[in-house]
Amino acid sequence: MAFESLSEKLNAAFKKLRGKGRLTAADVKEAMREVRMALLEADVSYKAVKEFTKTVTERASGADVLEALSPAQMVIKIVNEELTALMGGENQKLNIGSKSPSVVMLVGLQGAGKTTNGAKLAAYMRKQGKRPLLAACDIYRPAAIKQLETVGAQLDIPVFQMGQTSPVDIAKAAIEHAKSHGNDLVFLDTAGRLHIDEALMNELKDIKAAVEPAEIMLVVDAMTGQDAVNAATAFDEALGVTGVMLTKLDGDARGGAALSIRYATGKPIKFIGVGEKLDMIEPFHPDRMASRILGMGDVLTLIEKAEASFDEKKALEAAEKLKANRFTLNDYLDQMAQLKNMGDLGDIAAMIPGVDAKALKGAKLDDKAMARQEAIILSMTPKERENPTILNSSRKKRIAAGCGQDVVDVNRLIKQYESIQQMMKQLSGKNMKKLQKKMGRMGGMGGFPGLGF
Repeated sequence: MAFESLSEKLNAAFKKLRGKGRLTAADVKEAMREVRMALLEADVSYKAVKEFTKTVTERASGADVLEALSPAQMVIKIVNEELTALMGGENQKLNIGSKSPSVVMLVGLQGAGKTTNGAKLAAYMRKQGKRPLLAACDIYRPAAIKQLETVGAQLDIPVFQMGQTSPVDIAKAAIEHAKSHGNDLVFLDTAGRLHIDEALMNELKDIKAAVEPAEIMLVVDAMTGQDAVNAATAFDEALGVTGVMLTKLDGDARGGAALSIRYATGKPIKFIGVGEKLDMIEPFHPDRMASRILGMGDVLTLIEKAEASFDEKKALEAAEKLKANRFTLNDYLDQMAQLKNMGDLGDIAAMIPGVDAKALKGAKLDDKAMARQEAIILSMTPKERENPTILNSSRKKRIAAGCGQDVVDVNRLIKQYESIQQMMKQLSGKNMKKLQKKMGRMGGMGGFPGLGF
């Protein structure tokens, strides 16, 4: 995950401060030297680092910090605030114009993930109550139109295309199409290039003049480091970018682009791509990202992720069934499906304050193990799923044969199911604390199927 190395180095620098009862100006200077080196190694621009460390040093050298009862915490608080300011201060939403349909122009270099992430953004806005339309304005890259149609179909979002004709004409026609078909938001997937060139910029300027977009969203690849900042600066100078989407933040990016783009262009990062799946897009919250970088967690994003992943109605039904001891294998199957939507456990751990995310680095739900358990349950009859107590030897042999597994695998699933049932019987007011302690000793998720650790 991006920022992992930066987070480790910053926390190492602050660990030295925590060991001191009182700080001196020399202590602050030494810590800021390490912070400066950590930021530069993370590919943050030199000018941004210089200004950042200067501001933090001035604030951290004040008498109110040096004489505080917990000066190390005061310094970390200042770094947190300045990191948040460096990345833009607060989340900024997508610009929605007063006219309908509102137009979002997606721009960027080839390879940044503009087409896929633009479609992700359209799907995200649909969840906010919008009716998006994707328009294929990239007539140069082979299969660009087909790619947009494919992701549009996967997300059930309509795609407008006119083949290999003028991108300006396509953009204007897409808006007219949106008006007549009830779409209130149009995303223009424009052409990218391997590098900035005059022809590309002129075409984008023509599209901008023709459709007057409410948002010009620049899509940049976080993996490219300072090149992403250079691209952002060039596009902003030519088009007047209004927002940035940073992609591939789930990879090995050092994070410098996220910390430098706002400083270099003055334009906010509004969204980030955090994985390949078509729902892996998040609004960018500078304060939350700063907290994650400093190892303070990100509880709000974790809550939002959980809310998006879990079906509230099913969760309430499951809770009622657990209380009444009527939790069936069908419910067990539903809970597995919702758990899978939460994604990488290492990323989730990084959002929980006090949890060592590094210890869970690479920990994932074992999709193959979960798939085998799903196959076992789906090989049962409806009656068997509702009442697993009727599963005798002959039924288990039939189920195992039906899903291509062994009877021992069927027995293992039943044992896990019965363990969870037994645990949930303790869900009463008197026994809740005991259960929480038990879950804590089991790592919080012990005994649940498909966990690969």
